[in-house]
Amino acid sequence: MTTPTSSSGRAWRVGADIDTDALAPGAYMKFGIDEIARHCLHRVRPEFAAEVRPGDVLVAGPNFGIGSSREQAAAALVHLGVRAVIAPSFNGLYFRNAFNVGLLLLTCADAQRIAEGEALTLAPRDGYVELADGSRLTCETVPGFLLDMVDAGGLLNLLRQRTTASPSTSHGVSSC
Repeated sequence: MTTPTSSSGRAWRVGADIDTDALAPGAYMKFGIDEIARHCLHRVRPEFAAEVRPGDVLVAGPNFGIGSSREQAAAALVHLGVRAVIAPSFNGLYFRNAFNVGLLLLTCADAQRIAEGEALTLAPRDGYVELADGSRLTCETVPGFLLDMVDAGGLLNLLRQRTTASPSTSHGVSSC
């Protein structure tokens, strides 16, 4: 599988310490992902959910995804069509949840150099983001198994693909 690059999306900037409650507000957790996504980032960018377009990229400061471990915080961005989140650092649980639902995260120390609305080319396999002026920001290379999850649309989709692509085996288990 190959993770495609994209230059069609625009960058949306947010600050540091964006918590999961900003991404998936607790007041809406009793509803489905449609309603949760409608309120994504409302506290910091009220226009975000209504104006973000498929392929757009979220650019954040350090500590993105801090707070509770709610998977909906990453799923809301996927639902809105966000291509990737670029930040200097991510909360560990958010990192895991994001890839599990098919959201690409790029850890990039110089993310603050990306301007609001800038068109970007993402090269996660090669470890860089190319800016509109042709300059490149180095990012941590994303391991292939995580990119496979993004390509598949998340871990469950990847597992479904793998189980339908290969015949079922007993994995050495026998019944007595």
